Amino acid sequence: MAIRIKDYTQKESPLTNGHRMCPGCGAPTAVHQGLMGVESPLVVVNATGCLEVSTTVYPFSSWRVPWIHTAFENAGAGVSGVEAAYVALKKRGKIDRDIKFVAFGGDGGTYDIGLQALSGALERGQDFTYICYNNGGYMNTGAQRSSATPKGANATTSPAGSVIPGKLQKPKDLTAIAEAHHVPYVAQTTLFNATDVAEKVKRAVETPGPAFVNILVPCVLFWGIDPGLQQDICKLAADTRFWPVYEVVDGVWKLTYKPKKRIPIEEFLKPQGRFRHLFKGEASKAMLDEIQADVDADWKKILDRCGETWEG
Repeated sequence: MAIRIKDYTQKESPLTNGHRMCPGCGAPTAVHQGLMGVESPLVVVNATGCLEVSTTVYPFSSWRVPWIHTAFENAGAGVSGVEAAYVALKKRGKIDRDIKFVAFGGDGGTYDIGLQALSGALERGQDFTYICYNNGGYMNTGAQRSSATPKGANATTSPAGSVIPGKLQKPKDLTAIAEAHHVPYVAQTTLFNATDVAEKVKRAVETPGPAFVNILVPCVLFWGIDPGLQQDICKLAADTRFWPVYEVVDGVWKLTYKPKKRIPIEEFLKPQGRFRHLFKGEASKAMLDEIQADVDADWKKILDRCGETWEG
């Protein structure tokens, strides 16, 4: 059954309003939207990162559910270990209710530092959901580039200047990497459509076995955007086809949002301070053309996987 957002407006979120995330940050929005449709009791495992440090400033916690902090590198191991303990205790009759397990990690702790632990957890086939709140960099430690950082973005370890025009590499396709583990459910979404986020996370949590959801979220400081543009910039990410919105159920790919018309990638990049340098001078046009070509090629690949018609 499709989620009706109005049915959840009065529901208490697992995350309180008293956290210390930046205004306009996409991470708490991803938590609120993602977990609004989950009815089962939850245990949340949280890798080190902005979401962790800003919601649990000692001695306070913004979480209303059991919550476990893990290191940057082992959220996948942490959530699978807790789930294994739950299964053992339930078999012994010491737990008599169904509990679901959700891990949150940023792209630094998921694409890079925690990839090995996540891969192992997915391969073992245990019952948990891993949600990556992907803002495209290491925000908790100084805005360094990660392997999720878009090509051309200015970051402290890929600074745009006279030597390089920002990050030179394409981001890795972690959603496809997760799907390659043959898990029953994988999805990719962003925050412009709360219903889509809620439905995908609900389906992930309710699907037996491991599931992975990759949510593109803005970081106001790193992206260099107005805090009020969170939803608008996420919609541009989808409409320019920079961030395809889809799901994979038991190996079957399905596009869940198809933009009505082709919008150039510049429309997504222009509002962001991290790409400001790409709109100065002729030399930067080559990088813009390269980014557009990458987006077009990746979009065609997604359409082919989903059995959709290519529109140039």
